[in-house]
Amino acid sequence: MIKKIDITNSQFAEEVLSVQLPSYQVEAELIDFYDIPPLKDTVSMLQRCGEMFYGCYVDGELGGVISIKIEVGIIDIHRLMVHPKHFRKGIAGRLLEFIEGCGEGDETLIVSTGSKNTPAIYFYEKSGFVKTGEMKVMEGLLITSFEKERK
Repeated sequence: MIKKIDITNSQFAEEVLSVQLPSYQVEAELIDFYDIPPLKDTVSMLQRCGEMFYGCYVDGELGGVISIKIEVGIIDIHRLMVHPKHFRKGIAGRLLEFIEGCGEGDETLIVSTGSKNTPAIYFYEKSGFVKTGEMKVMEGLLITSFEKERK
Protein backbone atom coordinates (compact mmCIF):
# COMPACT_ATOMS: atom_id res chain seq x y z
CA MET A 1 0.00 0.00 0.00
CA ILE A 2 1.27 3.47 -0.91
CA LYS A 3 0.26 6.46 1.14
CA LYS A 4 1.36 10.04 1.73
CA ILE A 5 3.70 10.56 4.67
CA ASP A 6 3.39 13.63 6.87
CA ILE A 7 7.10 14.38 7.09
CA THR A 8 6.44 17.17 9.61
CA ASN A 9 5.48 14.47 12.12
CA SER A 10 8.76 13.52 13.82
CA GLN A 11 7.72 9.87 14.23
CA PHE A 12 7.09 9.55 10.48
CA ALA A 13 10.29 11.46 9.68
CA GLU A 14 12.24 8.99 11.86
CA GLU A 15 10.59 6.13 9.99
CA VAL A 16 11.64 7.64 6.65
CA LEU A 17 15.17 8.12 7.93
CA SER A 18 15.25 4.45 8.98
CA VAL A 19 14.76 3.58 5.29
CA GLN A 20 16.89 6.38 3.86
CA LEU A 21 20.12 5.73 5.76
CA PRO A 22 20.55 2.03 4.90
CA SER A 23 19.34 2.61 1.34
CA TYR A 24 21.82 5.40 0.66
CA GLN A 25 24.57 3.46 2.42
CA VAL A 26 24.16 0.83 -0.30
CA GLU A 27 24.38 3.55 -2.95
CA ALA A 28 27.49 4.98 -1.29
CA GLU A 29 29.11 1.54 -1.50
CA LEU A 30 28.07 1.13 -5.15
CA ILE A 31 29.49 4.49 -6.21
CA ASP A 32 32.43 4.33 -3.79
CA PHE A 33 31.60 7.76 -2.38
CA TYR A 34 30.50 8.03 1.24
CA ASP A 35 29.93 11.77 1.55
CA ILE A 36 26.54 11.88 -0.17
CA PRO A 37 24.10 14.36 1.42
CA PRO A 38 21.26 11.89 2.21
CA LEU A 39 23.58 10.08 4.61
CA LYS A 40 23.91 13.30 6.61
CA ASP A 41 20.18 14.05 6.89
CA THR A 42 18.50 14.28 10.27
CA VAL A 43 14.84 14.18 11.22
CA SER A 44 14.70 17.97 11.38
CA MET A 45 16.40 18.29 7.98
CA LEU A 46 13.79 15.99 6.44
CA GLN A 47 11.02 17.99 8.08
CA ARG A 48 12.32 21.22 6.51
CA CYS A 49 13.19 19.91 3.03
CA GLY A 50 9.93 21.00 1.37
CA GLU A 51 9.42 17.67 -0.41
CA MET A 52 6.25 15.58 -0.52
CA PHE A 53 6.87 12.04 0.71
CA TYR A 54 5.03 8.84 -0.15
CA GLY A 55 5.72 5.46 1.37
CA CYS A 56 5.17 1.90 0.26
CA TYR A 57 4.22 -0.29 3.18
CA VAL A 58 4.83 -4.04 3.23
CA ASP A 59 2.92 -5.89 5.95
CA GLY A 60 2.60 -2.65 7.90
CA GLU A 61 6.30 -1.79 7.62
CA LEU A 62 7.71 1.08 5.57
CA GLY A 63 9.66 -0.65 2.80
CA GLY A 64 10.32 2.22 0.40
CA VAL A 65 9.91 5.97 0.02
CA ILE A 66 9.74 8.45 -2.83
CA SER A 67 9.83 12.21 -2.43
CA ILE A 68 9.01 14.85 -5.00
CA LYS A 69 8.67 18.53 -5.61
CA ILE A 70 6.14 19.64 -8.22
CA GLU A 71 6.69 22.80 -10.18
CA VAL A 72 4.91 24.04 -13.28
CA GLY A 73 5.44 21.32 -15.87
CA ILE A 74 7.94 19.32 -13.79
CA ILE A 75 7.78 16.56 -11.22
CA ASP A 76 11.23 16.45 -9.64
CA ILE A 77 11.97 13.14 -7.93
CA HIS A 78 14.33 14.00 -5.08
CA ARG A 79 14.56 10.61 -3.39
CA LEU A 80 13.63 7.08 -4.33
CA MET A 81 14.79 4.62 -1.73
CA VAL A 82 14.05 1.08 -0.70
CA HIS A 83 15.22 -0.51 2.51
CA PRO A 84 17.81 -3.17 1.59
CA LYS A 85 15.78 -5.95 3.19
CA HIS A 86 13.02 -5.12 0.68
CA PHE A 87 15.19 -5.01 -2.45
CA ARG A 88 13.88 -6.85 -5.50
CA LYS A 89 10.25 -6.80 -4.42
CA GLY A 90 9.12 -4.24 -7.00
CA ILE A 91 8.74 -1.44 -4.47
CA ALA A 92 10.71 1.16 -6.45
CA GLY A 93 8.61 0.42 -9.53
CA ARG A 94 5.36 0.75 -7.62
CA LEU A 95 6.46 4.07 -6.09
CA LEU A 96 7.50 5.41 -9.49
CA GLU A 97 4.22 4.32 -11.10
CA PHE A 98 2.34 6.03 -8.28
CA ILE A 99 4.18 9.31 -8.87
CA GLU A 100 3.63 9.05 -12.61
CA GLY A 101 -0.08 9.11 -11.80
CA CYS A 102 0.24 12.42 -9.92
CA GLY A 103 -0.05 15.89 -11.39
CA GLU A 104 -1.92 17.09 -14.43
CA GLY A 105 -0.63 14.49 -16.86
CA ASP A 106 1.70 16.52 -19.07
CA GLU A 107 4.61 17.12 -16.71
CA THR A 108 8.17 16.04 -17.30
CA LEU A 109 9.57 13.78 -14.61
CA ILE A 110 13.20 14.41 -13.72
CA VAL A 111 15.56 12.43 -11.50
CA SER A 112 19.27 11.99 -10.94
CA THR A 113 21.53 9.37 -9.38
CA GLY A 114 25.18 8.60 -8.91
CA SER A 115 26.73 7.77 -12.28
CA LYS A 116 28.28 4.59 -10.86
CA ASN A 117 24.95 3.39 -9.46
CA THR A 118 24.33 0.93 -12.27
CA PRO A 119 21.24 -0.69 -10.70
CA ALA A 120 19.51 2.71 -10.45
CA ILE A 121 20.58 3.72 -13.96
CA TYR A 122 19.24 0.45 -15.34
CA PHE A 123 15.99 0.93 -13.38
CA TYR A 124 15.38 4.44 -14.73
CA GLU A 125 16.22 3.49 -18.31
CA LYS A 126 13.99 0.41 -18.06
CA SER A 127 11.24 2.70 -16.73
CA GLY A 128 11.39 4.91 -19.83
CA PHE A 129 13.68 7.67 -18.60
CA VAL A 130 16.22 9.15 -21.01
CA LYS A 131 19.66 10.28 -19.91
CA THR A 132 19.97 14.06 -20.21
CA GLY A 133 23.45 14.64 -18.87
CA GLU A 134 26.19 13.98 -16.41
CA MET A 135 27.64 16.48 -13.95
CA LYS A 136 30.63 16.44 -11.65
CA VAL A 137 29.30 17.55 -8.28
CA MET A 138 32.61 17.28 -6.46
CA GLU A 139 35.80 15.29 -6.68
CA GLY A 140 34.83 11.63 -6.88
CA LEU A 141 31.13 12.20 -7.49
CA LEU A 142 29.45 12.24 -10.88
CA ILE A 143 25.66 12.51 -11.13
CA THR A 144 23.63 11.31 -14.11
CA SER A 145 20.35 13.10 -14.84
CA PHE A 146 17.28 11.63 -16.54
CA GLU A 147 13.89 12.79 -17.70
CA LYS A 148 10.68 11.24 -18.87
CA GLU A 149 7.85 12.99 -20.67
CA ARG A 150 4.33 12.27 -19.50
CA LYS A 151 1.54 12.81 -21.98
